[in-house]
Amino acid sequence: MANTNKQFQEYNDELKIPKSKRDAMIVSRKDGRKRIKKWFAENQPDYPVSFWIQGSHKNHLNIRTRDEDCDQDDGVYIDRDPEDSVTGTTLQKWIIKALTGSTSTTPAHKSRCVRNFYKPSGLGPYHLDYPVYYMTEDMDHPLLAVKDSELEESDPQEFTEWLDDKMEKHGSQLRRTIKYLKGWSDHIARNHKMLNGLTLTVLACEHFEEIDDRDDEALYDTLVGIYEGLDANWECIMPATPGDDLLERYDNTFKTNFMNALANLTNDAKKALDDESEYKATKLWKKHMGKRYPLAEQSVSVGNRAALGRLVGDNKPYFNGTRRF
Repeated sequence: MANTNKQFQEYNDELKIPKSKRDAMIVSRKDGRKRIKKWFAENQPDYPVSFWIQGSHKNHLNIRTRDEDCDQDDGVYIDRDPEDSVTGTTLQKWIIKALTGSTSTTPAHKSRCVRNFYKPSGLGPYHLDYPVYYMTEDMDHPLLAVKDSELEESDPQEFTEWLDDKMEKHGSQLRRTIKYLKGWSDHIARNHKMLNGLTLTVLACEHFEEIDDRDDEALYDTLVGIYEGLDANWECIMPATPGDDLLERYDNTFKTNFMNALANLTNDAKKALDDESEYKATKLWKKHMGKRYPLAEQSVSVGNRAALGRLVGDNKPYFNGTRRF
């Protein structure tokens, strides 16, 4: 059986955003905060502003994508009663005014955030997302500004606490497994749409199987769990406020494409684990993980195992509903 734990460890290193780019993003984030604070102090002093980093960067799950693009989420919190304040859409427009001129591109007014784009020379593009919330000490949860709609309860700090509990229980292997899934998704997304990073993170946490010193086996067992769970019930409940179904917005075509891609990965993962050749195993993994996944050294073959069973017609994984261990 091939042991490709070493290659996965190297892949994890390749998924890390270079320090020079992380430093540039920190500078941009500090500048953005300075501009927003200054604008509110001069134009809307009755709307106190504070910030809280959230998302993949906060949870150390950012990855280096195939096109070198990456992002950070910096939540903007307004300490004011929303019943006596402007709409969430107006808040977003104020953030756009505050950030305009910080780059050569006008900030984009997205549904649930304001996005500011950066293209530093030699580092690859990145963007900063600014979700905006009303939050006072009397409120149980923040209220997120949504473009042209009502405020919505959303609590990224609650999610981070949930995720921290999972990480404390399972350790760094869970974090790496999430990054491997995001790397796979980024590679596959060149062909069709994939689940976002938040949904993949929740699915990985809910189905994670820890295997000491074997990231390849842990990933495979986690894939089996995710496939079986989604095949039985196409649902992924957000484990923090607002507790919505993260898969509700996806149609049947998306579901079919995603489940086929997941089945293909899971099938090849089992083949890779069962193969005697580490080189052949890494070729199977690389097909799904992309250019940053390394190949093992090729050695002289001493024989192969018998061919594994054919895939069933509906493309369900041939692992027959069981994990390896």
